[in-house]
Amino acid sequence: MSISVVVADDQREVLEGLEMLLGVHDDIVVVGLARDGAEAVELTASTRPDVVVMDIRMPGMDGIQATRLIVEQGADRATVTTVLVLTTFDHDDALYGALRAGASGYMLKDAAPSRLPDAIRQVAAGESWIDPSVAGKVIETLRETAPRDDHGLPSLDALSPRELEVLTLMGDAPSNKDLAQQLFVSEATVKTHISRLLMKTGSAERSQLVALAYKSGLVQP
Repeated sequence: MSISVVVADDQREVLEGLEMLLGVHDDIVVVGLARDGAEAVELTASTRPDVVVMDIRMPGMDGIQATRLIVEQGADRATVTTVLVLTTFDHDDALYGALRAGASGYMLKDAAPSRLPDAIRQVAAGESWIDPSVAGKVIETLRETAPRDDHGLPSLDALSPRELEVLTLMGDAPSNKDLAQQLFVSEATVKTHISRLLMKTGSAERSQLVALAYKSGLVQP
């Protein structure tokens, strides 16, 4: 089964280059090219791709805002669109802004082109992908900068209704298969929701999300 992809970048030569790069892979199909964030959101709504490869700095709506809208629009679908940010910027505002907005991956453009298809496959499968050159900094900083409530727990304000539902169901520590059956979605979609929960709450592992579900009062002992 092929992975459908929309690519968003304000430079035409980059769009054409990425389309050619991905076109040689039988399991990846580029279904749309966008020159800015607004066009990326529109294309995603009309084509419902598996993955959007998103630049950050674009005229009009930037990649962070577009990522947030794409994630929100697809939150309740049985299969979600994941966003892989592909950018030249590795500074903190771009990096954490994209991940907090719901991006499942972050890759720098100077990385080896051969790694992009693998990154696309990984986020399409519901996993996270973070460029190794910034991975350590990302994990530590997400943990340190996650918004906290008055009790010192990670704030749930940034979570979508669907993510709150997933976090609540995780209180019983079900498997991904069980969660998928309860939510009527694919296991890859469950993995995507959990990856976003980890990033938004600054949690390092699944068990911390289960603990958060109880400590925050979403689940009663």
